[in-house]
Amino acid sequence: MSFTASLPTVSDSTPVRVRFCPSPTGTPHVGMVRTALFNWAYARHTGGKLVFRIEDTDAARDSEESFNQVIDALQWLGIDWDEGVRVGGPHAPYRQSERGEIYAEVIEKLVAGGHVYEDFSTPDEVEARHRAKGEDPKLGYDNFDRNLTEEQKAAFRAEGRVPVLRLRMPDEDITFNDLVRGEITFPVGSVPDYVVVRGNGKPLYTLVNPVDDALMGITHVLRGEDLLSSTPRQVALYKALIEIGVAEFLPLFGHLPYVMGEGNKKLSKRDPESSLFNLRDMGFIKEGLDNYLALLGWSLSADEDIFTLEEMVEHFDIKDVLGNPAKFDLKKAEAINGTHIRRLAPEVFRERTVSYLRAAGLVGEELTERQAEVLTAAAPLVQERVQLLGEVPELLRFLFTEDADLTVSEDALKKLPENLGEVVDAAISALEATEEFTTEHIEAALRTALIDGLGLKPRLAFGPVRSAVTGNRISPPLFESLEILGKESSLARLRAFRANHA
Repeated sequence: MSFTASLPTVSDSTPVRVRFCPSPTGTPHVGMVRTALFNWAYARHTGGKLVFRIEDTDAARDSEESFNQVIDALQWLGIDWDEGVRVGGPHAPYRQSERGEIYAEVIEKLVAGGHVYEDFSTPDEVEARHRAKGEDPKLGYDNFDRNLTEEQKAAFRAEGRVPVLRLRMPDEDITFNDLVRGEITFPVGSVPDYVVVRGNGKPLYTLVNPVDDALMGITHVLRGEDLLSSTPRQVALYKALIEIGVAEFLPLFGHLPYVMGEGNKKLSKRDPESSLFNLRDMGFIKEGLDNYLALLGWSLSADEDIFTLEEMVEHFDIKDVLGNPAKFDLKKAEAINGTHIRRLAPEVFRERTVSYLRAAGLVGEELTERQAEVLTAAAPLVQERVQLLGEVPELLRFLFTEDADLTVSEDALKKLPENLGEVVDAAISALEATEEFTTEHIEAALRTALIDGLGLKPRLAFGPVRSAVTGNRISPPLFESLEILGKESSLARLRAFRANHA
């Protein structure tokens, strides 16, 4: 019988309880929120519960600012939770820094049951013992202190040494069935006894994380592949927790694939595309980013890349997650985001552009009546053309700029007709004579004057008008833009362009 076969585990009838337990260090990154999304989707798909707790025992690195950013990230993406920080629940508190008494009781039971032992060795002593055996001195701890006598312990204490506590790893292979990767075996001796309590009595993550999972009844531990090497430690600790009555069963483990960046390297927290808030600032919307994050290891079907959160919940099963590394392809992410932007109701799209216009300095905290009118009319013109909300301010800048402040870009002055002055004069005359300044009448007037009258091709006919009124070579549809801008401003810009550039 294998080591894990003797342990009670999760049955198909056990209600699913998953958890998301980040450390509040730094800003939320793609790998973190992908893990949160998969746990959330599995809980919602199975009718189970998602527990959200905070691993904040590293006082030197943890921060309240980072904690609040994690909350912000989850709320923005639409990931809610059933128990945990901010919402409470039967296993409170949900921050490790507030659970010290709970851990102290568990440590006492582990000591009393002989599952942990005192280690007095210094790192130098461990390395010296390896050298004496002709081994690599960096092999790590050698389980030397496992069977110290009480006299030896007393002698070490007399020297002023303070021991750490290590868990006794089993003298047999550890095999478990990973929900993503199948059966995995760690041979006996490949994982040394490991520290669970510091010399100052403070428990380490290696202890408190499984203890919290056990006490909170977590049935499925779904986490990143980078934590796979620690799983045999958790399995061994669970056996001890079951024996001392802290845990009822061994949870099921599923390790989610690495997220890779450029050059097939693991996506680093320092990579720009790794930062969730950087992606939000670029103009990703939650629907698009949720969709793309889901594709980092899972898909709705072989030929369906576009789906909603509701569709993900309906179909998501952890057993369908792929074990191969998933590459974060920014271009594909942007394309998927663009599809979701076009799915937004027009009024929703309009509202979501406001913060980007504000960040660009085009509008104030509150839109003026005129600005609101302009945005309502202009938003549909760009909704079909952008992949990121961050592209909107540059496309609409000309509509929120005073006529006298409009600058014409160098790019907008390229590839204009040789008879530029004649073209602009004809456009001015045509628009001056247009009494009903609507898209239909504007187009008819300019086509008659520039294409029929001057014999120009559309690009050479309308390019100068676009450059004059928008300041750019690329803009929203020209005739609609002129209508939104209004007759007075359109003519003022054409005249200024004629004077300065033609």
